[in-house]
Amino acid sequence: MASTFASLCSLLLIVSSVLVSSYFGVSEAQHSVPVVKGLSWSFYDSSCPKLDSIVRKQLKKVFKEDIGQAAGLLRLHFHDCFVQGCDGSVLLDGSASGPSEQQAPPNLSLRAKAFQIINDLREIVHSKCGRVVSCADLTALAARDAVFLSGGPEYEVPLGRKDGLNFATRNETLANLPAPTSNTTKLLTDLAKKNLDATDVVALSGGHTIGLGHCTSFTGRLYPTQDASMDKTFANDLKQVCPAADTNATTVLDIRSPDTFDNKYYVDLMNRQGLFTSDQDLYTDKRTRDIVTSFAVNQTLFFEKFVHSMIKMGQLSVLTGSKGEIRANCSMRNSDNANYLSSVVEEDEESLSEF
Repeated sequence: MASTFASLCSLLLIVSSVLVSSYFGVSEAQHSVPVVKGLSWSFYDSSCPKLDSIVRKQLKKVFKEDIGQAAGLLRLHFHDCFVQGCDGSVLLDGSASGPSEQQAPPNLSLRAKAFQIINDLREIVHSKCGRVVSCADLTALAARDAVFLSGGPEYEVPLGRKDGLNFATRNETLANLPAPTSNTTKLLTDLAKKNLDATDVVALSGGHTIGLGHCTSFTGRLYPTQDASMDKTFANDLKQVCPAADTNATTVLDIRSPDTFDNKYYVDLMNRQGLFTSDQDLYTDKRTRDIVTSFAVNQTLFFEKFVHSMIKMGQLSVLTGSKGEIRANCSMRNSDNANYLSSVVEEDEESLSEF
């Protein structure tokens, strides 16, 4: 009995030690990234002190109904930041000036529900705090909670982003979002322009531990001949889902734990079960192979590096201070929002009458 109790105590100590080291590792990782001017860890402490809890409470409800939405929100943040910075421009609908970023080919598969979730968050937050929190910040917070609430690390993000006034062109969007057919050389070259190194590239690719991939994004690896870097059994399973190159269907990105944010994505790669070329080539390429292996055998290390890289990416070309705006509706600029403009006029009239 005594020996059993001693063993149990030892096990609890080990588990506690792992949890503590994991917490401090992630905490250290998030604060090792320099914060750009205009952002801060405490930006809304006075103007919207319960922001984090408001967002988390709402997303818990969303994910309870459909945990798959977590991947959609994470991907939305990626696609926002890679194209002209984390300014919420991907949220904008098209206008007379042209089609929006949403209509560019890489963004056609973004989940419509993800855009709705962000606007719902905006409505809830603005009703409680006033129009002080940007849609760009809400997108970053939603991605952070998507990671944590699906099993990943808990971390903070610096806030204070403003929403952009313009969306990128189709060509700009295409040029800044790496295709799933990209090899590692293409990924490293393109993301180096955004000051992201090889470790960042491999860590951020780990976002594919949750979510779905469309057949047309990977059937080039199946037809007319199978990619030699793909496991044969895995390939045969994929052919059942996608019997033709142009099949309109989806399959999970991570076959081991598709709805859990963990390090199994890297285990997939080591077993030649990465879905996209951009995934599997990270293990094939000698420059990134050891990083993949290190994450596959050490989830804590992956979490630390992922947090570091996410905070780094989340500050790409942000608008702060007097640049940009805080949208009253995430899908349109304030200057295009008739309801917003009429409310401003009413506020001005009320102020004048009081004066």
